[in-house]
Amino acid sequence: MRWGSPAARGVLTATILGSGMAFLDGTVVNIALPRIGEEFGASVSGLQWILDGYLLTLAALILVAGSLGDRYGRRRVYLLGVAWFGVSSVLCGLAVNTEMLVASRVLQGVGGALLTPGALAIIQSAFVRADRARAIGAWSGLGGIAGALGPLVGGLLVQLWSWRLAFLVNVPLALLCVWFTRRYVPESCDQRLGGHPDLVGAALGALGLAGVTAALVEGPVRGATDLFVLGALVVGLAGLVSFLVVQRRARDPLVPADLFADRTFLLANGLTFVVYAALGGQMMLFVLQLQTSLGYSPTAAGLSGLPISVLMLLLSARSGKAAQRFGPRWFLVLGPVVVAAGMALLSRVGPGSSYWLDVLPGVVVFGLGLVVVVAPVTATVLAAAPDEHAGVASGVNNAVARSGGLLAVAVLPAAVGLGGGAYADPAALTSGWQAAMWLCAGLCLVGAVLALGIRGDVLAVPTTVAASEPLPAEAPRPGECLHCGIIDPPTHVVPAGRERHAAP
Repeated sequence: MRWGSPAARGVLTATILGSGMAFLDGTVVNIALPRIGEEFGASVSGLQWILDGYLLTLAALILVAGSLGDRYGRRRVYLLGVAWFGVSSVLCGLAVNTEMLVASRVLQGVGGALLTPGALAIIQSAFVRADRARAIGAWSGLGGIAGALGPLVGGLLVQLWSWRLAFLVNVPLALLCVWFTRRYVPESCDQRLGGHPDLVGAALGALGLAGVTAALVEGPVRGATDLFVLGALVVGLAGLVSFLVVQRRARDPLVPADLFADRTFLLANGLTFVVYAALGGQMMLFVLQLQTSLGYSPTAAGLSGLPISVLMLLLSARSGKAAQRFGPRWFLVLGPVVVAAGMALLSRVGPGSSYWLDVLPGVVVFGLGLVVVVAPVTATVLAAAPDEHAGVASGVNNAVARSGGLLAVAVLPAAVGLGGGAYADPAALTSGWQAAMWLCAGLCLVGAVLALGIRGDVLAVPTTVAASEPLPAEAPRPGECLHCGIIDPPTHVVPAGRERHAAP
């Protein structure tokens, strides 16, 4: 389908609703934690696992979920993930104690893993090649607003009635997403995949990611020498090594080896890791610094980052389109450099700082850097992978991004001396904040160096492809059956609402 058609708008709405719901939930829950602790009398460890239970299953299953979409249908797996997320959100909202809430959050992470890579894979398979980067830009700009507005929305919902609204708000969003997906999103899959999925590989990959995630999450709390942390790390690394061995020998691997044969795919994922690690560290400490050192309320601290959302909304689609026109390499070099400059400006924020003179300039520069890098790097990762592997490529990129953010959250505070009660001391927090911003800026500069090796033509539209793609959204391509959508190369596309039909 082409950009601007009713079907294209429907697909974008469906994918933004699903991924935006997951982004919103990730930040809204943070605001609700104090009220949850009061109602349940939860310990600090219990509150931590309300967050970590979700992250654990999300990180462990996101790679597997992307592959399932390629095999069984991206629309089908996405719908399953949205419905699962909605039902588990109801269970979270009805929880009667900490244990039930943690278990429900674990289930919610499964739904998040199923829907998160599916959104990008659907965009990649549904849009014509010439419009994909622009569509990904619109998705990243509009979907990112949900995460940025999370603190504000969470505060309002908790004050309106109860922390339970922070979870129950997902239900109407899930119902809307299901309707738009069933109405507008065409089915697609990799038709060449046959038989059963690699269950052994899937189990080893999930075990490896879960072990490493658990070690990163628990390490700062329990200490690096704790038996649980060491055991989780050993199990995780052993699982990942075994996963790689099994994948090399499998006839039908969960993650095709040819994905990693492309240098651009590797470098773009490397850039994703370091930049998202820097973003994870900055976003974790930014709101804390504003509240502790500048005396902002939680709502005011959440609103302080609103210019980032506005910039993403207005400019992300244009950034993706420009990267396709001029090539992504210099966007991916310049973007991390601008993000690093924004972090350097924000490092000046401390007690007595003015929002208009100190906070806002850094936020604006930081947001402009995100505009330049986020949509182009996502489009580059997907473009570097064959179309039939869109789901697993999206799963890999999502796993890499979340691993980078998780690593920053786990390691950065200790690296800059923010332990114990330092979070409540404005002087100690400001010292750690300044050191953290310079470390994060350095990570972004590493990403800029990696981007120098990315192909400049990876987003270019081949002449033969451009000539073969029709302007009307509903018209079939050469060699494609209008009813079942089987084309050559073998990618299965079934128009929405036509899942049952006779073979041509």
